[in-house]
Amino acid sequence: MLYSIIAEDFPESLQLRVQNRPAHLERLKQLQSQGRLVFAGPCPAIDNEDPGPAGFTGSLIIAEFESLDQAKLWASNDPYKLNGVYDRITVKPVKKVFPNND
Repeated sequence: MLYSIIAEDFPESLQLRVQNRPAHLERLKQLQSQGRLVFAGPCPAIDNEDPGPAGFTGSLIIAEFESLDQAKLWASNDPYKLNGVYDRITVKPVKKVFPNND
């Protein structure tokens, strides 16, 4: 099943985000190579793809996991969570409707 992982950053965590980005991306690449990653990306703090020093407010990941517990476990072990970037993570099941494969 698909799960959304909605993470919210601590304020002023941009430097920690930059420092931990390689390890964070490596985990996402593993999901991608397993064919389980649907979408992943940060949420800019301002209405701009490159927010510069304004940084980010969090991240959104949509991926396939065997269960809600597995999705929560995966999210809780993200380098951003372990190293003080993510303040809060919400994980919910998602039912894909669009785009459809008709």
